[in-house]
Amino acid sequence: MPPVREFSACRSGTHCIEGDGEVLGRKNYTKEEIDHAEASIAEQVAAYTTLTGAISGEVTGKKVFAALEDFEPLFFDNMVLVLDRYFVHRIRAVTGKDGNPLNELEMIADSLMNNDGVLRGISVLKYVTGQSVLKLEIGDRIRLGADDFERLSAAFFAELRSRFLA
Repeated sequence: MPPVREFSACRSGTHCIEGDGEVLGRKNYTKEEIDHAEASIAEQVAAYTTLTGAISGEVTGKKVFAALEDFEPLFFDNMVLVLDRYFVHRIRAVTGKDGNPLNELEMIADSLMNNDGVLRGISVLKYVTGQSVLKLEIGDRIRLGADDFERLSAAFFAELRSRFLA
């Protein structure tokens, strides 16, 4: 029988908290990890922008524009989940408990997955609408547009770099 290899989900050069083979939290991320996630997100947003630009330049009609209006919040709400997933193991001791963009994204992702897309608070976070990127109120329906997502993701990456860059 071949020997069993030890596997760690923690990448070399990063500090993780592990337990029973699972990553419980990350205290930092490498520049390469952050840059890769940011490039992937930018590529998907650029594909959306190219698609909407091509459609609006070539096709007219109420049905097309209505379909785009319906598609935009679905796409960008899902992009929140994609972005959150890249860094899902971030730990509270580093993210803090204030309403910074890391925690705002976490609240939005949690609400999309577990509260039918209606923003709800997370008990340990001190969310202040006026200090948030998107200015969403608790109880608001989440329907992000391209501009919303671009502002939130830019703020998220800036905060991530300031708190987590290894």
